[in-house]
Amino acid sequence: MAGRKKHLAVQKSLVSFLTLREGTQLIETAQEKQARLLATDNGHFSMIRALHLADIVTELNGFCGIMSVFSAMRYCLGSPDEYGNLWAALGFMPFGLFFDFMDGKVARWRKKSSLMGQELDSLADLVSFGVSPAATAFAIGLRTPLDHLLLTFFVLCGLTRLARFNVTVSTLPKDATGKSKYFEGTPIPTSLSIAGLMAYWVSQGWIQENIPFGVQLQGTLFEFHPIVFLFVAHGCFMVSKTLHIPKP
Repeated sequence: MAGRKKHLAVQKSLVSFLTLREGTQLIETAQEKQARLLATDNGHFSMIRALHLADIVTELNGFCGIMSVFSAMRYCLGSPDEYGNLWAALGFMPFGLFFDFMDGKVARWRKKSSLMGQELDSLADLVSFGVSPAATAFAIGLRTPLDHLLLTFFVLCGLTRLARFNVTVSTLPKDATGKSKYFEGTPIPTSLSIAGLMAYWVSQGWIQENIPFGVQLQGTLFEFHPIVFLFVAHGCFMVSKTLHIPKP
């Protein structure tokens, strides 16, 4: 009788162990489901099925960035006195910031995150807060070859900063909730401060030949607008290793 009870106890322990193991496996499968679908599902729209709700919100961030770039391009094709497309280019940027903020909220609400979501977030941020402000700066008048090089420097700084974040985010000091305590360098969405400044210039008509601080070395190979160094400085702040911005 005692031997039978011992046998039943062993069986119960084994069942409990297997149940716990299966539960753990289910948790792992939920975390790895997206990667498995992307790697093994060969259907035409398999990637769409693999997206989480937070990923869709991130895509909306990228949508705002692309629409901002297109709006800046449309302004360049039209009359310089018609500011509608220019306002659209500037207006899409804060909407991109809204979706950039919401995708993290949705991911925590749904308790679903992934490496793909992290990469999507970085790529969308590059478009919305890197390429988009540079394209708008071009539209309002920063159009000399040297201006182009310096605006490209700004975008590449944003690209490098986002890549560094993806590599180092797991090694940064964390608070009690598991979030990083600070950003290394200014986050790329802070470029909206420059967008806000450009919006003020547009409202005052300070664009094209009236852009603040004018143009230097005009008619030479090194012609440039001094205001472009605002983008250069912001790019340097983004890639700084020693500048730590506390997370809210």
